[in-house]
Amino acid sequence: MNKFFDEPICKDCNLEIKTIFKKLLPEQIDFLTQNKTCNIIKKGTVLYQEGNRISGIYCINKGILKIYKTGIEGKEQIIKFAKKGDVIGYRSVIISEPACTSVKVIEDAIVCFISSQELYHLLKENSEFGIEMLEIACKELGEANNYITDIAQKSVKERLAEILLHLKDEFGVNNDDIININLTREEIANLIGTATESVIRLLSEFKAAGIIELQGRKIKIKDAVKLKKMSNVF
Repeated sequence: MNKFFDEPICKDCNLEIKTIFKKLLPEQIDFLTQNKTCNIIKKGTVLYQEGNRISGIYCINKGILKIYKTGIEGKEQIIKFAKKGDVIGYRSVIISEPACTSVKVIEDAIVCFISSQELYHLLKENSEFGIEMLEIACKELGEANNYITDIAQKSVKERLAEILLHLKDEFGVNNDDIININLTREEIANLIGTATESVIRLLSEFKAAGIIELQGRKIKIKDAVKLKKMSNVF
């Protein structure tokens, strides 16, 4: 972890992307800025592991982090990706349980740490902030329920089409219309719950059909309408 850089100012983040802390009062934002700690964390670093006790929450200022669970024979099941403005670890902190997931940096990141004491202080002082955190927890629960339904009822092709659309919506595209997250074929497979070979085959099918364009790990969606029909998302 590298500490030699200008630490992000919470007020600036809040103005730019409207984080979970948007309901805090100006003096509470100042309290957050003064009491958090921030670090540059390099790609490949594990922030914390499933089963660890964590003593606070993490707010992402830059970069992308992979949130996953480890299953049989060490196989990963990716739950989601965290990006700028996202907060992770709060569930384990609030209910005082070990972390239920592991987190790994997949793109160099700046991550700010807020201790549980500081989090509780803000929750007690600002009920609107508490409601905001509750709403985010409920949203994540809904997403988890949808994921379980997809795994049970959708084909691998449908799940792959859906996740490509989701990644485009979540991370946006660059000037060449390429999705702003580069994942290995294995990571995509771990995200939709299938074998890497199946993802490689289906991506080739999508490419041959003119639905996507592949440039190594980079993916460009050329026909979002067809992809949406394939995903059965309405």
